[in-house]
Amino acid sequence: MSKTDLAVLLAVAAALMVGAGDVVQQQSAQQVTDEPVSTFALFRRLLRDRRWWTGSLVAAAGFGFQAAALGLGSVVLVQALLVTSLLFALIISAKANHRRITRRQGIWAVLLATAVAVVVTVGDPEQGTPRGSVQTWTIVALVMVPALILCVIGARLFPGSAGALLLGLMSGSLWGLFSVLTKGVVDQLGRGIPALLRAPELYVWIVVAIAATAWEQSAFRAGPLTASLPAVTVAEPIVGSVLGVTVLGETLHTNDIGLVALGLSIAVMAAATIALAHSQASYPPSSNEKPSPATDQT
Repeated sequence: MSKTDLAVLLAVAAALMVGAGDVVQQQSAQQVTDEPVSTFALFRRLLRDRRWWTGSLVAAAGFGFQAAALGLGSVVLVQALLVTSLLFALIISAKANHRRITRRQGIWAVLLATAVAVVVTVGDPEQGTPRGSVQTWTIVALVMVPALILCVIGARLFPGSAGALLLGLMSGSLWGLFSVLTKGVVDQLGRGIPALLRAPELYVWIVVAIAATAWEQSAFRAGPLTASLPAVTVAEPIVGSVLGVTVLGETLHTNDIGLVALGLSIAVMAAATIALAHSQASYPPSSNEKPSPATDQT
């Protein structure tokens, strides 16, 4: 079995575990308290919730598979396959809440997964370097930090489904950043523990993981899984893939037909995200998915 084939299997396993963990964490985030609390106050409460820890351990196993996949394949390849976590999560969530996924919801979910996969794989990705330069990371920070702040502000101004969508985009962007940092962490780990402890990526990686988890729980609390998880699932592979190309120098190879396919896929992806985010309005939420009081996003 080639390295690429093994990376594919590990990435699909990661998607399954992350999807299952997301469902458990979402239910815990919505039910852990009836009081309106801030993002980090909610996170502190979740740290005392056994069910949330169960979901976290399942998701952590998924991140382990993801790290192993990133050690063998490109960020673009792994992120493309991780988008299937949305399909796993929707199926598991429907089963847990004793209801069927509607035909419309299923069609949009498949279209979303297909579109994102096309966006990040049609260029025939090849691996670059495992670590980016300080100058490149500085540019990334100057672009991402203001964008993430705007997501937080928007979530406070537009609570409900829109807020869940924005927080999902924020969390997904952070997870995309996390995946690129993971590539560097895995590379330094292969050089030994002393090299890993000297790598600045390790400490940024830890902070990003905590922040992504905290805001993901706020996104889960702000609405049903169909509102928040599509945004997370779209943002993570796109941000991860863009950073893989711009920061790590991963290369894409495409032609005119590929460019057309990319444009169509982006349009389908946007439509599918909106459709899934608002699909909850077609039926009353179950007791496991009723939104809790609005969360202060600070």
